[in-house]
Amino acid sequence: MSNIQKIQKAIKFAIKTHEVYQKQTRKGKDISYITHPLTVGLVLSRFNASDDLVCAGILHDTIEDSIPERKVSFEMIEERFGKNVADLVSSVSEKNKELSWTERKAKSIQGIKDFSKDSLLLKSADVLSNVSEILDDYSKEGDSMFERFNAPEPKKENAVSNYIKVMEMIIDCWSDNPMKDELKSLIVKLEGIKNN
Repeated sequence: MSNIQKIQKAIKFAIKTHEVYQKQTRKGKDISYITHPLTVGLVLSRFNASDDLVCAGILHDTIEDSIPERKVSFEMIEERFGKNVADLVSSVSEKNKELSWTERKAKSIQGIKDFSKDSLLLKSADVLSNVSEILDDYSKEGDSMFERFNAPEPKKENAVSNYIKVMEMIIDCWSDNPMKDELKSLIVKLEGIKNN
């Protein structure tokens, strides 16, 4: 299979998971969820990531966000895309959705300490996509946009603080991360929202 075919296969798999099987949208908006994993894949390709890493970016939410009737497993990703892609997707997936939001986010942040550079790059692209979208929504809707979040009250403070902690942990773990400048810029912008 050529590399472009593997990436196309990842796009089709992600579309089935997020769009065909559940019509997933972005945080209460009328925007198809698939825009996010595709953006993550594009961000990674912009930073000359390997094809496996681009595939992992496109697939990064398939295990975590698939519905029970069509549950995506590590083994399914490994069988279709290889162990490297499956390991990368697994590394950025929350392991226990039964925990509270606060517990899940704390475990995710601590988990970043054990990430490989590829996993750090994947997580960086994911955060760049999410936070850029938050900033865009905030510029249009203000504080009310945080009502769509699952974070506990105060939603805005908790959601923004979580993203800042994630980006700071990524930077702490890999000072030469090629996305470091973008992450630092987003931290400054989120701090502005938090203090507003």
